[in-house]
Amino acid sequence: MRKATPQDATAVIPLISSAIGEIGYVLTGATNEAEMLDVLESFFRQQGNRLSHDHVYVLERDGAVAGFVLAYHGKDIERLDAPIKRRLQQLGLPDEGIVPEARADEYYLDSVAVHPSFQGQGLGTLLIREFEQQALRLGHHKVLLIVDVDNPRAKALYERLGYKPDGWLEIGGHAYERMIKQPDGL
Repeated sequence: MRKATPQDATAVIPLISSAIGEIGYVLTGATNEAEMLDVLESFFRQQGNRLSHDHVYVLERDGAVAGFVLAYHGKDIERLDAPIKRRLQQLGLPDEGIVPEARADEYYLDSVAVHPSFQGQGLGTLLIREFEQQALRLGHHKVLLIVDVDNPRAKALYERLGYKPDGWLEIGGHAYERMIKQPDGL
């Protein structure tokens, strides 16, 4: 596992898009997939926003990006969302869809995905475990992720890994369940 660089955008952006789904449109204000991917890539290549390569770690297998994890601390969300909100405002779009998923005491797994060619090898679990270890290395003892209510398979994985339900939130008109893991569970 290594820290991502701006050059990883070509490999990582399709994975981010697959992980966040419709949230990609909420974050970018895009009206079509090509535009959404371009804006996600632009944010990824920059610093100081929630989608920046600065918050991404990639897992490589056979010389290719096999998966990624994007994470940051809840106390930083307002600052990290500011460039995204500015873009939406410049487009004349509302920014109320940009909601803080994490609280100020939570280290947040924004997104994680494994490339289809590498699925079924336990890499998703490996990425989540690495996220948890990263949280501990950084001194964070409460981790959070959200799961689409329409994705029971992902929720089952998170529960197997020790995550517990902690309420709900709505993003872009869709419901997500918050799932946390406390210090004694890491």
